[in-house]
Amino acid sequence: MLRTLTRPASITGLIALLIVLLMAVFPSQTLESALRGLSIWWQVLFPALFPFFVISELLLGFGIVHFFGKLLDPLMRPLFRLPGIGSFVVTMGYVSGYPVGARLTAQLWEQGLVKRAEGERLVAFTTTSDPIFLIGAVSVGFFHNAALAPVLAAAHYGGAFIIGLLMRFHDRHEPVTESLRRAPSRRSSRLVEATKAMHEARLMDGRSLGKLLQDSIQSALRLMMVVGGLVVFFSVVMELLTHAGVVEALAEGLRLLFGAVGLPAKLADAIVFGLFEVTLGARAAGEAGTGLMHQAAIAAWILSWGGLSVHAQVLSLLSRTDLRYMPLMLARLAHAFISVALVYLLWGWLAP
Repeated sequence: MLRTLTRPASITGLIALLIVLLMAVFPSQTLESALRGLSIWWQVLFPALFPFFVISELLLGFGIVHFFGKLLDPLMRPLFRLPGIGSFVVTMGYVSGYPVGARLTAQLWEQGLVKRAEGERLVAFTTTSDPIFLIGAVSVGFFHNAALAPVLAAAHYGGAFIIGLLMRFHDRHEPVTESLRRAPSRRSSRLVEATKAMHEARLMDGRSLGKLLQDSIQSALRLMMVVGGLVVFFSVVMELLTHAGVVEALAEGLRLLFGAVGLPAKLADAIVFGLFEVTLGARAAGEAGTGLMHQAAIAAWILSWGGLSVHAQVLSLLSRTDLRYMPLMLARLAHAFISVALVYLLWGWLAP
Protein backbone atom coordinates (compact mmCIF):
# COMPACT_ATOMS: atom_id res chain seq x y z
CA MET A 1 0.00 0.00 0.00
CA LEU A 2 2.77 2.45 0.95
CA ARG A 3 4.70 1.52 -2.18
CA THR A 4 1.65 2.26 -4.33
CA LEU A 5 1.14 5.65 -2.71
CA THR A 6 4.77 6.69 -3.12
CA ARG A 7 4.96 5.93 -6.86
CA PRO A 8 3.09 9.07 -8.01
CA ALA A 9 5.18 11.22 -5.67
CA SER A 10 8.38 9.66 -6.98
CA ILE A 11 7.37 10.23 -10.59
CA THR A 12 6.42 13.84 -9.83
CA GLY A 13 9.76 14.36 -8.09
CA LEU A 14 11.68 12.99 -11.07
CA ILE A 15 9.75 15.22 -13.47
CA ALA A 16 10.45 18.26 -11.28
CA LEU A 17 14.16 17.35 -11.17
CA LEU A 18 14.23 17.00 -14.95
CA ILE A 19 12.66 20.44 -15.36
CA VAL A 20 15.22 21.98 -13.00
CA LEU A 21 18.07 20.38 -14.97
CA LEU A 22 16.66 21.67 -18.25
CA MET A 23 16.35 25.15 -16.73
CA ALA A 24 20.04 24.98 -15.83
CA VAL A 25 20.95 23.89 -19.35
CA PHE A 26 18.77 26.51 -21.09
CA PRO A 27 18.78 29.54 -18.73
CA SER A 28 18.21 32.25 -21.35
CA GLN A 29 15.33 30.33 -22.96
CA THR A 30 13.80 29.82 -19.52
CA LEU A 31 13.85 33.55 -18.81
CA GLU A 32 12.46 34.47 -22.22
CA SER A 33 9.61 31.95 -22.02
CA ALA A 34 8.75 33.05 -18.47
CA LEU A 35 8.54 36.67 -19.61
CA ARG A 36 6.41 35.60 -22.57
CA GLY A 37 4.02 33.71 -20.30
CA LEU A 38 3.87 36.68 -17.93
CA SER A 39 3.06 38.97 -20.86
CA ILE A 40 0.21 36.68 -21.97
CA TRP A 41 -1.18 36.64 -18.44
CA TRP A 42 -0.99 40.40 -17.95
CA GLN A 43 -2.08 41.56 -21.40
CA VAL A 44 -4.67 38.89 -22.24
CA LEU A 45 -5.83 36.76 -19.32
CA PHE A 46 -5.91 39.33 -16.52
CA PRO A 47 -8.19 41.86 -18.29
CA ALA A 48 -10.31 39.03 -19.71
CA LEU A 49 -10.84 36.97 -16.55
CA PHE A 50 -10.48 39.33 -13.57
CA PRO A 51 -13.77 41.22 -14.12
CA PHE A 52 -15.68 37.93 -14.46
CA PHE A 53 -14.17 36.57 -11.26
CA VAL A 54 -15.20 39.70 -9.35
CA ILE A 55 -18.70 39.76 -10.86
CA SER A 56 -19.28 36.07 -10.15
CA GLU A 57 -18.31 36.60 -6.50
CA LEU A 58 -20.71 39.54 -6.26
CA LEU A 59 -23.55 37.58 -7.85
CA LEU A 60 -23.02 34.75 -5.39
CA GLY A 61 -23.18 37.20 -2.50
CA PHE A 62 -26.33 38.86 -3.84
CA GLY A 63 -28.10 35.51 -4.12
CA ILE A 64 -28.49 35.59 -7.91
CA VAL A 65 -27.33 31.98 -8.02
CA HIS A 66 -30.23 30.90 -5.82
CA PHE A 67 -32.62 32.86 -8.02
CA PHE A 68 -31.53 30.94 -11.13
CA GLY A 69 -31.44 27.72 -9.16
CA LYS A 70 -35.08 27.92 -8.16
CA LEU A 71 -36.19 29.24 -11.55
CA LEU A 72 -34.41 26.75 -13.82
CA ASP A 73 -34.45 23.58 -11.72
CA PRO A 74 -37.21 22.01 -13.90
CA LEU A 75 -34.99 22.45 -16.97
CA MET A 76 -31.55 21.51 -15.64
CA ARG A 77 -32.51 18.37 -13.76
CA PRO A 78 -34.14 16.35 -16.59
CA LEU A 79 -31.52 17.41 -19.15
CA PHE A 80 -28.29 17.19 -17.16
CA ARG A 81 -29.28 15.68 -13.78
CA LEU A 82 -28.12 18.91 -12.15
CA PRO A 83 -29.88 21.30 -9.79
CA GLY A 84 -31.12 24.52 -11.34
CA ILE A 85 -28.37 26.39 -9.56
CA GLY A 86 -25.98 24.88 -12.09
CA SER A 87 -27.49 27.08 -14.82
CA PHE A 88 -25.59 30.05 -13.38
CA VAL A 89 -22.31 28.14 -13.74
CA VAL A 90 -23.20 27.13 -17.31
CA THR A 91 -23.94 30.73 -18.30
CA MET A 92 -20.87 32.26 -16.66
CA GLY A 93 -18.62 29.40 -17.81
CA TYR A 94 -19.64 29.74 -21.45
CA VAL A 95 -19.48 33.54 -21.47
CA SER A 96 -16.14 33.94 -19.67
CA GLY A 97 -14.40 30.65 -20.58
CA TYR A 98 -12.06 28.38 -18.70
CA PRO A 99 -11.47 28.17 -15.75
CA VAL A 100 -14.50 30.19 -14.52
CA GLY A 101 -16.83 27.16 -14.59
CA ALA A 102 -14.50 25.24 -12.29
CA ARG A 103 -14.19 28.19 -9.92
CA LEU A 104 -17.96 28.57 -9.56
CA THR A 105 -18.50 24.83 -9.22
CA ALA A 106 -15.98 24.72 -6.38
CA GLN A 107 -17.81 27.54 -4.63
CA LEU A 108 -21.16 25.77 -4.97
CA TRP A 109 -19.61 22.60 -3.56
CA GLU A 110 -18.12 24.51 -0.61
CA GLN A 111 -21.58 25.93 0.16
CA GLY A 112 -23.15 22.46 -0.01
CA LEU A 113 -25.27 23.35 -3.03
CA VAL A 114 -23.97 20.52 -5.24
CA LYS A 115 -22.69 17.03 -4.46
CA ARG A 116 -19.52 15.48 -5.84
CA ALA A 117 -21.14 13.75 -8.84
CA GLU A 118 -23.11 16.89 -9.71
CA GLY A 119 -19.97 19.01 -9.49
CA GLU A 120 -18.08 16.62 -11.75
CA ARG A 121 -20.90 16.73 -14.31
CA LEU A 122 -20.96 20.52 -14.14
CA VAL A 123 -17.21 21.00 -14.59
CA ALA A 124 -17.15 18.47 -17.43
CA PHE A 125 -19.23 20.58 -19.82
CA THR A 126 -18.57 24.12 -18.59
CA THR A 127 -14.79 23.98 -19.14
CA THR A 128 -14.99 25.74 -22.50
CA SER A 129 -13.41 28.58 -24.41
CA ASP A 130 -15.02 32.00 -24.20
CA PRO A 131 -16.57 33.46 -27.39
CA ILE A 132 -14.14 36.40 -27.45
CA PHE A 133 -11.13 34.08 -27.62
CA LEU A 134 -12.80 31.75 -30.15
CA ILE A 135 -13.85 34.58 -32.46
CA GLY A 136 -11.26 37.29 -31.88
CA ALA A 137 -8.08 35.34 -31.19
CA VAL A 138 -8.60 32.08 -33.11
CA SER A 139 -10.86 32.92 -36.08
CA VAL A 140 -9.64 36.47 -36.73
CA GLY A 141 -6.18 36.52 -35.14
CA PHE A 142 -4.79 33.09 -36.04
CA PHE A 143 -6.84 32.09 -39.11
CA HIS A 144 -7.49 35.65 -40.42
CA ASN A 145 -10.99 34.50 -41.33
CA ALA A 146 -13.94 35.77 -39.28
CA ALA A 147 -16.31 33.59 -41.32
CA LEU A 148 -14.76 30.54 -39.65
CA ALA A 149 -16.26 31.50 -36.28
CA PRO A 150 -19.74 29.95 -36.83
CA VAL A 151 -18.43 26.46 -37.58
CA LEU A 152 -15.92 26.59 -34.72
CA ALA A 153 -18.56 27.88 -32.29
CA ALA A 154 -21.13 25.29 -33.39
CA ALA A 155 -18.63 22.46 -33.05
CA HIS A 156 -17.19 23.63 -29.73
CA TYR A 157 -20.37 24.61 -27.88
CA GLY A 158 -22.45 21.93 -29.56
CA GLY A 159 -19.90 19.38 -28.40
CA ALA A 160 -20.08 20.80 -24.87
CA PHE A 161 -23.87 20.42 -24.88
CA ILE A 162 -23.53 16.79 -25.99
CA ILE A 163 -21.02 16.18 -23.18
CA GLY A 164 -23.54 17.63 -20.73
CA LEU A 165 -26.18 15.19 -21.94
CA LEU A 166 -23.76 12.26 -21.76
CA MET A 167 -22.51 13.20 -18.29
CA ARG A 168 -26.01 12.80 -16.85
CA PHE A 169 -25.19 9.09 -16.78
CA HIS A 170 -22.07 9.72 -14.69
CA ASP A 171 -22.53 8.25 -11.19
CA ARG A 172 -26.22 7.74 -11.92
CA HIS A 173 -26.79 6.14 -8.51
CA GLU A 174 -25.47 9.17 -6.64
CA PRO A 175 -28.31 10.75 -4.59
CA VAL A 176 -29.62 14.08 -5.83
CA THR A 177 -29.45 17.36 -3.94
CA GLU A 178 -32.79 17.14 -2.18
CA SER A 179 -32.79 20.70 -0.88
CA LEU A 180 -33.01 22.06 -4.40
CA ARG A 181 -35.97 19.92 -5.45
CA ARG A 182 -38.69 21.59 -3.46
CA ALA A 183 -41.52 22.62 -5.75
CA PRO A 184 -43.12 26.03 -5.41
CA SER A 185 -46.41 26.19 -3.59
CA ARG A 186 -49.60 26.29 -5.65
CA ARG A 187 -50.39 29.84 -4.54
CA SER A 188 -47.13 31.34 -5.78
CA SER A 189 -45.37 31.22 -9.12
CA ARG A 190 -41.87 29.90 -9.64
CA LEU A 191 -40.65 33.44 -10.30
CA VAL A 192 -41.92 34.56 -6.89
CA GLU A 193 -40.28 31.55 -5.24
CA ALA A 194 -37.03 32.33 -7.03
CA THR A 195 -37.13 35.92 -5.80
CA LYS A 196 -37.74 34.73 -2.25
CA ALA A 197 -34.82 32.31 -2.50
CA MET A 198 -32.55 35.13 -3.68
CA HIS A 199 -33.67 37.37 -0.81
CA GLU A 200 -33.14 34.63 1.78
CA ALA A 201 -29.65 33.91 0.41
CA ARG A 202 -28.74 37.60 0.60
CA LEU A 203 -29.89 37.78 4.21
CA MET A 204 -27.91 34.66 5.09
CA ASP A 205 -24.77 36.15 3.52
CA GLY A 206 -25.15 39.27 5.64
CA ARG A 207 -22.18 41.24 4.25
CA SER A 208 -22.52 44.91 3.37
CA LEU A 209 -21.96 46.01 -0.21
CA GLY A 210 -18.55 47.44 0.65
CA LYS A 211 -17.43 44.28 2.43
CA LEU A 212 -18.77 42.07 -0.37
CA LEU A 213 -16.91 44.10 -3.01
CA GLN A 214 -13.69 43.99 -0.99
CA ASP A 215 -13.92 40.22 -0.51
CA SER A 216 -14.74 39.71 -4.19
CA ILE A 217 -11.70 41.67 -5.36
CA GLN A 218 -9.36 39.93 -2.92
CA SER A 219 -10.63 36.49 -3.91
CA ALA A 220 -10.35 37.31 -7.63
CA LEU A 221 -6.79 38.61 -7.19
CA ARG A 222 -5.71 35.43 -5.36
CA LEU A 223 -7.20 33.33 -8.13
CA MET A 224 -5.54 35.41 -10.87
CA MET A 225 -2.16 34.90 -9.21
CA VAL A 226 -2.67 31.13 -9.36
CA VAL A 227 -3.71 31.33 -13.03
CA GLY A 228 -0.73 33.54 -13.84
CA GLY A 229 1.71 31.21 -12.13
CA LEU A 230 0.41 28.22 -14.07
CA VAL A 231 0.57 30.10 -17.38
CA VAL A 232 4.20 31.09 -16.76
CA PHE A 233 5.09 27.57 -15.62
CA PHE A 234 3.63 25.87 -18.70
CA SER A 235 5.20 28.48 -20.97
CA VAL A 236 8.60 27.59 -19.52
CA VAL A 237 7.94 23.83 -19.69
CA MET A 238 6.89 24.02 -23.36
CA GLU A 239 10.01 25.99 -24.25
CA LEU A 240 12.29 23.57 -22.40
CA LEU A 241 10.65 20.51 -23.97
CA THR A 242 11.01 22.12 -27.39
CA HIS A 243 14.73 22.73 -26.96
CA ALA A 244 15.22 19.27 -25.46
CA GLY A 245 13.70 17.68 -28.58
CA VAL A 246 10.70 16.16 -26.78
CA VAL A 247 8.14 18.18 -28.73
CA GLU A 248 9.75 17.26 -32.04
CA ALA A 249 9.79 13.56 -31.11
CA LEU A 250 6.09 13.65 -30.23
CA ALA A 251 5.30 15.56 -33.41
CA GLU A 252 7.22 13.06 -35.55
CA GLY A 253 5.23 10.18 -34.09
CA LEU A 254 1.98 12.00 -34.82
CA ARG A 255 3.13 12.82 -38.37
CA LEU A 256 3.50 9.11 -39.07
CA LEU A 257 0.04 8.45 -37.62
CA PHE A 258 -1.55 11.31 -39.58
CA GLY A 259 0.09 10.11 -42.77
CA ALA A 260 -1.33 6.63 -42.23
CA VAL A 261 -4.91 7.95 -41.91
CA GLY A 262 -4.62 10.50 -44.71
CA LEU A 263 -4.39 13.70 -42.65
CA PRO A 264 -1.81 16.44 -43.40
CA ALA A 265 1.36 15.77 -41.43
CA LYS A 266 1.88 19.47 -40.63
CA LEU A 267 -1.09 19.41 -38.27
CA ALA A 268 0.86 17.19 -35.87
CA ASP A 269 2.76 20.21 -34.55
CA ALA A 270 -0.50 21.96 -33.67
CA ILE A 271 -1.74 18.88 -31.79
CA VAL A 272 1.46 18.64 -29.74
CA PHE A 273 1.43 22.32 -28.82
CA GLY A 274 -2.32 22.19 -28.11
CA LEU A 275 -1.84 19.18 -25.87
CA PHE A 276 0.01 21.48 -23.46
CA GLU A 277 -1.35 24.98 -24.13
CA VAL A 278 -4.45 26.02 -26.05
CA THR A 279 -3.15 29.36 -27.38
CA LEU A 280 0.04 27.89 -28.85
CA GLY A 281 -1.87 25.01 -30.38
CA ALA A 282 -4.58 27.19 -31.94
CA ARG A 283 -1.93 29.51 -33.41
CA ALA A 284 -0.05 26.54 -34.90
CA ALA A 285 -3.30 25.21 -36.41
CA GLY A 286 -3.97 28.57 -38.05
CA GLU A 287 -0.47 28.68 -39.54
CA ALA A 288 -0.36 25.07 -40.78
CA GLY A 289 -1.59 25.88 -44.30
CA THR A 290 -2.88 22.35 -44.98
CA GLY A 291 -6.48 23.09 -45.98
CA LEU A 292 -8.97 25.14 -44.00
CA MET A 293 -11.32 22.28 -43.11
CA HIS A 294 -8.60 20.13 -41.54
CA GLN A 295 -7.09 23.14 -39.78
CA ALA A 296 -10.49 24.09 -38.34
CA ALA A 297 -11.03 20.52 -37.12
CA ILE A 298 -7.69 20.53 -35.30
CA ALA A 299 -8.43 23.96 -33.84
CA ALA A 300 -11.76 22.62 -32.55
CA TRP A 301 -9.92 19.67 -30.99
CA ILE A 302 -7.49 22.01 -29.23
CA LEU A 303 -10.19 24.40 -27.97
CA SER A 304 -12.23 21.52 -26.55
CA TRP A 305 -9.29 19.67 -24.99
CA GLY A 306 -8.12 22.93 -23.41
CA GLY A 307 -4.48 22.03 -22.92
CA LEU A 308 -2.76 20.73 -19.79
CA SER A 309 -2.32 24.33 -18.67
CA VAL A 310 -6.10 24.72 -18.36
CA HIS A 311 -6.36 21.28 -16.74
CA ALA A 312 -3.84 22.40 -14.12
CA GLN A 313 -5.81 25.59 -13.48
CA VAL A 314 -9.01 23.59 -13.01
CA LEU A 315 -7.26 21.15 -10.69
CA SER A 316 -5.91 23.98 -8.56
CA LEU A 317 -9.44 25.39 -8.22
CA LEU A 318 -10.88 21.99 -7.28
CA SER A 319 -8.08 21.09 -4.87
CA ARG A 320 -10.18 21.90 -1.80
CA THR A 321 -13.11 19.78 -2.97
CA ASP A 322 -13.58 16.04 -3.37
CA LEU A 323 -14.19 16.34 -7.12
CA ARG A 324 -12.04 13.93 -9.13
CA TYR A 325 -9.85 14.69 -12.14
CA MET A 326 -10.50 11.53 -14.18
CA PRO A 327 -14.11 12.41 -15.17
CA LEU A 328 -12.91 15.84 -16.30
CA MET A 329 -10.06 14.41 -18.39
CA LEU A 330 -12.30 11.83 -20.07
CA ALA A 331 -14.91 14.50 -20.77
CA ARG A 332 -12.27 16.80 -22.30
CA LEU A 333 -11.06 13.99 -24.58
CA ALA A 334 -14.61 13.09 -25.61
CA HIS A 335 -15.44 16.76 -26.18
CA ALA A 336 -12.34 17.16 -28.35
CA PHE A 337 -13.21 14.28 -30.70
CA ILE A 338 -16.92 15.17 -30.80
CA SER A 339 -15.97 18.71 -31.85
CA VAL A 340 -13.78 17.36 -34.65
CA ALA A 341 -16.65 15.19 -35.89
CA LEU A 342 -19.03 18.19 -35.76
CA VAL A 343 -16.65 20.32 -37.83
CA TYR A 344 -16.66 17.74 -40.62
CA LEU A 345 -20.43 17.22 -40.34
CA LEU A 346 -21.28 20.92 -40.35
CA TRP A 347 -18.69 22.06 -42.88
CA GLY A 348 -21.09 21.78 -45.81
CA TRP A 349 -23.61 24.10 -44.13
CA LEU A 350 -21.40 26.53 -42.22
CA ALA A 351 -18.17 26.52 -44.23
CA PRO A 352 -16.76 30.04 -44.82
